[in-house]
Amino acid sequence: MKKLSVIKIGGNVIDNSEKLHQFLLDFKAVPGDKILIHGGGKIATELGLSLGVEAKMVEGRRITDIETLRVVTMVYAGLINKNMVAQLQAKGCNAIGMTGADGNIIKAVKRPVKDIDYGFVGDLDEHSVASGTLDSLMKAGLVPVLCAITHDGESQLLNTNADTIASAVAVAMSDLYDTVLVYCFEKRGVMRDIEDDNSLVPVIRMEEFEGLKAEGVVSGGMIPKLHNAFEAIKKGVAAVYIGKADELPQLNEQGFGTRLTI
Repeated sequence: MKKLSVIKIGGNVIDNSEKLHQFLLDFKAVPGDKILIHGGGKIATELGLSLGVEAKMVEGRRITDIETLRVVTMVYAGLINKNMVAQLQAKGCNAIGMTGADGNIIKAVKRPVKDIDYGFVGDLDEHSVASGTLDSLMKAGLVPVLCAITHDGESQLLNTNADTIASAVAVAMSDLYDTVLVYCFEKRGVMRDIEDDNSLVPVIRMEEFEGLKAEGVVSGGMIPKLHNAFEAIKKGVAAVYIGKADELPQLNEQGFGTRLTI
């Protein structure tokens, strides 16, 4: 099986032009087939405020009413996505920027209202990702760059968590490729002490996850990220890495971030 790297970029890298430039150089240098996935929440929040649309968050998750959906679509699918694609083209990487609606790549279901109405937020299942279409694009020499906008197949765009998209894409592609999933952000990985850059946890096995949660080593937004990562491994992804964007060149030296494995 050919190797595939599904790489998600987040944190403060997207809104820092120098860091983004270096990351995209490093992404281009990743050998083999690759897919890039991004969000851009901070920029969406800032643009929304300038347009009089205030971000509404519940437990770190964005409530997406119709005005917010317009903002995140403009930012994710337009400003950020096309800027990344243009930069990759300048670096000799033939990228194609897409939402989930383009080519019917990612079809989501609007999140049902329970205790909280999240608005136009999309959830994914095992049938959401059109792996054959992504495979065809890569066989044509294109590098897909996917933003955090999906659709429901009935003309409604939906805002979907970029971490979730990355996990779903990696799982879907693992039937066709030997796939690794890589989450890049501003920290070196999972840290025993968030203030100490030398406290990296290099490997976390599935049976260690609950213990690290109990110790408080894994907390906050890292909990759903690791939970999704281990679910992806259970469904066929070879390994998941969480690490610092500017250390991406170390990925193939087994020295990159925290490796999650069975």
